[in-house]
Amino acid sequence: MSIGSSANSGKPISRDPLNDYQRIEAAIEYLRANAKQQPSLAELSQAIHLSEYHLQRLFARWAGISPKRFIQLLTLEHAKSQLARSADLLTASYEAGLSGPGRLHDLFVTIEAVTPGEFKARGESLEIRYGLHPTPFGECLIGTTKRGVCFLEFLTHESAASLLSKLQQRWPAAVLRADQAGTALTMQAIFNSSKRSANSLHLFLQGTNFQIQVWRALLRIPPGHVCSYADVAQWIDRPKAGRAVGSAIGANPIAWLIPCHRVLRSDGQLGGYHWGETRKQACLAWEAGQKA
Repeated sequence: MSIGSSANSGKPISRDPLNDYQRIEAAIEYLRANAKQQPSLAELSQAIHLSEYHLQRLFARWAGISPKRFIQLLTLEHAKSQLARSADLLTASYEAGLSGPGRLHDLFVTIEAVTPGEFKARGESLEIRYGLHPTPFGECLIGTTKRGVCFLEFLTHESAASLLSKLQQRWPAAVLRADQAGTALTMQAIFNSSKRSANSLHLFLQGTNFQIQVWRALLRIPPGHVCSYADVAQWIDRPKAGRAVGSAIGANPIAWLIPCHRVLRSDGQLGGYHWGETRKQACLAWEAGQKA
């Protein structure tokens, strides 16, 4: 994927987060396509139409790491080592009721599931305010209610109108109102830790009991760590339900906050992602950069 001729290597690159992510996405796709050749920094620079100097600045600004370190984070070997390092830590934390490293995130994000009656009502008398916002991983559409965030999806090949239609389909009887300013405050709380209040961020979700159980388990994976689908199945006492766990993870309606991007296959492969494997790798690399 080329970001186009507008990326002139002789001029400073913009500080627009969406423009940054387009370049990061282009870099990831090039590196994935040419992994066996282990492309150099100069080759990556040429592929995404940036000078090495501006490429260095882009990665430092976006993830706080060098392009060389970023390339290392995208390798299968790194994913396997992360699985190995995270396994014992996460299992111990989970069994201890999460007194370990994921506790902060577990407290910050809480889930409230709809009741059977609310599910049957299909969102009747519910007002959902929505907005389209930039994030470190491209644009996303967010839907919020008085009881919490009910929808957050990244734009992929879909248009904003298509995602809005998807939100309405999830809550067909709800009233949707555009609220760019109000939802921007929620987005700041999600992607800017310095803007978070002392209160938890609530998620208001509809799903089966099994799906809710899986989504709750995902909240216990700390940023910068990963686990396997089998780990999640083990945590919810359904060790043979790996395929069902994968389906529940794929049905996650709240990107990023319910961190399904932190779940990999046992062999270290990405294992798919509702919003694209490139974006999944970007999420993981960004978190690793923040942790470094």
